[in-house]
Amino acid sequence: MAAKSRQYLLGIEEFEKTNDHPDAFASTNDQSNTQVAPFDFALPGSQPAFQKETLLPAIRAALALNCHIQQRSQFDRKHYFYADQPAGYQITQYYQPFATEGSIVLYDHDGIAPEDGDTVQVGIKQVQLEQDTAKTILQPPSETLLDFNRVSHPLIEIITLPQIHQPKTAAACVKKIQKLLQAINAVTTGMESGGLRADVNVSVRRTDFRLHSSAGSLDRGRVSLGQRTEIKNLSSIKAVEDAIIAERNRQISVLECGGVIEGETRGWTLGASQTVKLRGKEGEVDYRYMPDPDLRPLFINEDLTLMITKTMPQLPDRTVEELVQAQGLTLKDAKTLVELDDGERLDYFDHVCEQLSALHCDPSLSTQISEDERQRSGVNVANWVLHEMGGLLSTSETAFSPEIVPAQDLAYICLMLEIGKITRRTAKELFGRKFRGDRRDVEKIIAEENLLLVHLTDEQYATMALDLINSNPVMAERVKKGQLGKLQFFIGQMMRKGQGKVMAPKAEAALRQLLEVTQ
Repeated sequence: MAAKSRQYLLGIEEFEKTNDHPDAFASTNDQSNTQVAPFDFALPGSQPAFQKETLLPAIRAALALNCHIQQRSQFDRKHYFYADQPAGYQITQYYQPFATEGSIVLYDHDGIAPEDGDTVQVGIKQVQLEQDTAKTILQPPSETLLDFNRVSHPLIEIITLPQIHQPKTAAACVKKIQKLLQAINAVTTGMESGGLRADVNVSVRRTDFRLHSSAGSLDRGRVSLGQRTEIKNLSSIKAVEDAIIAERNRQISVLECGGVIEGETRGWTLGASQTVKLRGKEGEVDYRYMPDPDLRPLFINEDLTLMITKTMPQLPDRTVEELVQAQGLTLKDAKTLVELDDGERLDYFDHVCEQLSALHCDPSLSTQISEDERQRSGVNVANWVLHEMGGLLSTSETAFSPEIVPAQDLAYICLMLEIGKITRRTAKELFGRKFRGDRRDVEKIIAEENLLLVHLTDEQYATMALDLINSNPVMAERVKKGQLGKLQFFIGQMMRKGQGKVMAPKAEAALRQLLEVTQ
């Protein structure tokens, strides 16, 4: 089968754990993480009781995915016999889910495959409420432990249409859905807590022939569909992409050898090179779906949907767009800011910008700030919040907190830098002091450590520049011959020698004049 006549169809079933109630169908006390309700163990006489608190984050999630909320939905039983589900069935919404017909748009900056162009729109078939199962813990070589604490924890299952064709795009889709739902406070975070699990359906189909009707004519141009397999319980973005690649390659190998792909459920272990068969899968009839007689239908009033729609937080795509257009951030910085620390870094950025804007309104300072500096304030704040803060966090192995450098302190540092009261070197020193725990106000640190910039005269700049040139004649000669990159050496030396009192533009101007550099 030639590569150009082959197409891959990928469908995703993503499971996200909602965050408003520990158990969806059983009520436990505040220590539910160490307790198991009678229904979770399927004890005789116990019955499910739907916890309505789980519905609100589920509706938020469905609305964020542009779904239509059904006014009436119902719960079904999905029958199977496995140790992680003692009742012998799982509560889900197979026939009448609470949300249908949604979509999500993936952009090139979301990390989709280059083959997919600039955008990919993926249809959402349905979003349904579902009961979680017990956690299976493997104990090599032959033991398996079961943790029933998470049984009945509320899940939302998001089922996409098979409209994805590249493994990288599938991984980008899973990641974007997860980030989207976290941004609206609909799901928990952390894969170790069950915040993300995904099943992926993979099939390979021919594109060089079409199905014909019995009369021999083309049947409306439909293309032959391939047999799909399902890869279960992928718990990371990397696992999604790697597992799809491995299964795609396996199916291609089987087909090229004349074999037949069988419908089955397969597993994947992180770091493996191939998927493994778990069990055969003959179809949905194996699960013997039936309406759950112990749970009433779920009715969602249109007024509730409207209220949730009006109170929904802004979605990440819109936030990124505003950061780029209104604040002037690069697309990369805007996306990073939105995604870092579950939104805490973005909140911190906004708070610093608010504090700085308030300082800009001070009548005694407003005349000292140029219009260019005002327009660039968002970019400058983002640089501190992302890059300067990120560098200190990585070297100190400290988790981000908005209290490390209070927003008002960073805003004051930015202001002093804008109006030329301190140099950038001094600003970094102040930021570092606050990061390392200096409790003094920034204004007090500047005064007590004598960090306020004392502007040097042109003559003082010229004297410093001349001393450096005389001490480095070879380097000076290279600059005169056109090696302008060497000019940065002199500027750096002057700033170090000036101990925070030398402005880089002034230093460069003095050096260029003495070295007779006009370019």
